[in-house]
Amino acid sequence: MIELAFSILAADFAHLADEIHRAERGGGTIVHVDVMDGHFVPNITFGPPVVKAIRPITKLPLDCHLMIENADEYIPAFAEAGADMIGVQLEACRHLNRTLQLIIDHGMLPGVVINPATPVEMLSEVLPMVHHVLVMSVNPGFGGQKFLPQSVSRIRHLSRLREELGLNFRIEVDGGIAHDTVASVVEAGADMLVAGSAIFAPPEQSGTTEENARDFLRVARAAS
Repeated sequence: MIELAFSILAADFAHLADEIHRAERGGGTIVHVDVMDGHFVPNITFGPPVVKAIRPITKLPLDCHLMIENADEYIPAFAEAGADMIGVQLEACRHLNRTLQLIIDHGMLPGVVINPATPVEMLSEVLPMVHHVLVMSVNPGFGGQKFLPQSVSRIRHLSRLREELGLNFRIEVDGGIAHDTVASVVEAGADMLVAGSAIFAPPEQSGTTEENARDFLRVARAAS
């Protein structure tokens, strides 16, 4: 099933509830929350209070991507705030298996995230325990970056591993995913598509967000 996980990093924060509702009406089925700490990545964004504020305004699952150091310390707070899925960076987790189990123990779906320079093979030991693998198709830290074409082969590799191992984890992709790049990642095997700039219109054109989401999904599903 092809799903749009719309990234609120690109939304108009002054009207966040309206932005989420527009993307949802356009067919978005997952709210993607980019959490950055200014240490693991050179930017600071959201924390558990924002997740808690979003939780009452939508029934969609909240997918939190933790681009942070010391993720174990914050997983309980995100669970309490209402997160449904937590993705942690392989590169930032000293004891990845323990971190993923901590996510599970707090009633959330566990995910692991790899940066563009991280070999897919490094995931082999944890693939049986994850709900999703997020392949970063840009270097994390900022929205609006250009898609890295080599990401397609990485997604294809991961898709082959999923089939060979008889697993059913989802393949998520994030970074530069737009109407002109989405078909290639879907054809490679991605089924959770994170998009922000391609979905949320500038404030002066806010009425087009719903249409953007609908058109994005049309292109994605045509490639599946």
